[in-house]
Amino acid sequence: MSETAERKPILDVVGIQKLLPHRPPFLLVDRVVEFEPNKRVVALKGVTMNEPFFQGHFPAQPVMPGVLILEALAQAAALLATLSMKPEEVNDKITYLMGIDAARFRRPVVPGDRLELEVEVTKQKGAVWKQTGVARVDGQVVAEAEFMAMLADRER
Repeated sequence: MSETAERKPILDVVGIQKLLPHRPPFLLVDRVVEFEPNKRVVALKGVTMNEPFFQGHFPAQPVMPGVLILEALAQAAALLATLSMKPEEVNDKITYLMGIDAARFRRPVVPGDRLELEVEVTKQKGAVWKQTGVARVDGQVVAEAEFMAMLADRER
């Protein structure tokens, strides 16, 4: 068991749902285990055979779609931005993904894997964040990408 698996979560799925608008089956982050404001976050996603996407991708050899691994990283990136805000601003803002660059997939993610999602800030100017994300399983990189996102006012 890795060091990350043994740590108490900073934020569990209930807390995550208070910060992100995503809900199952599209909520792809289960917990946050490391966080440095305005710098980095490490989050986890347990991948089970019960995931709805495995019904069609691929029934005989289930593989998590790469775009959903990127979405999990983007959700971790949104958590990094949201957790870095002042507490009184959290309910007034939402994070929108603006772009993904340099996405690479290194190996398949299958049922039983646990994704470790690490996101680091590379640049922040005003409401725009640039971040890099790396997804790992058992310490091996399975996907990586660069993200650009914007914090915007929530519609009321």
